[in-house]
Amino acid sequence: MDETVRAWVDGWVVSRGAAPPTPEPWGCTIDMGMDGHVTRHVFGAVGDGVDEAAVRKVAEAVTGAGVWLKVFRDPAVVGDWLGGGWWIDPEPGYLMTLPLVRDAAVLRVPDGYRQRTWSRGGVVRTMIAAPDGSWAARGQLAPTGATAVADQIATSPAHRRRGLGTLVMRTLQRAAREQGAERCVLAGTPEGRALYESLGWTVSAPLTSAKYTGAETGDEVNRD
Repeated sequence: MDETVRAWVDGWVVSRGAAPPTPEPWGCTIDMGMDGHVTRHVFGAVGDGVDEAAVRKVAEAVTGAGVWLKVFRDPAVVGDWLGGGWWIDPEPGYLMTLPLVRDAAVLRVPDGYRQRTWSRGGVVRTMIAAPDGSWAARGQLAPTGATAVADQIATSPAHRRRGLGTLVMRTLQRAAREQGAERCVLAGTPEGRALYESLGWTVSAPLTSAKYTGAETGDEVNRD
């Protein structure tokens, strides 16, 4: 597998509490065991290195709803490789990386907000509560040695453009460095890309997310 993809997989399974990855000739399979997210097949190559025949073969073998494919190539390309029954996120995700350096910035919580950061089961989590006590922002980090994976970064629409996303990311990046990581990896959305790039992250590859819906076609799809 590509080194960055491997690092992302290793951290993602820790972050989500998923089963250990099962190696495959084309990448790996990860069992989640959740309704709507039973299993995901992650292809190990990126860009032009992705094997179209392998993607087609794996996709054709899927018959149960709730199986996901993660392919590190543009959806406009991968979409043509998949048959009926597949929902494809029309917006590409991005595999992104950040080399960790010493960060001397003072992390300030905006007036009225409250931040709490803790670690449980090897995963670092941080949350920010709004002045009225409601949820404002969150994120988590799974350190796996030299690499740490940032995951589930989110800010409430009602509290955006107030620096909360930056505070969450800097908190996690600092935690990663303190635990000995040399770089961070994440799979980001188009919405989050601008924030990450403003903090020094760079795109390693586009990411296509596809879910087999089968008889569920037309139902609401979770873009996880």
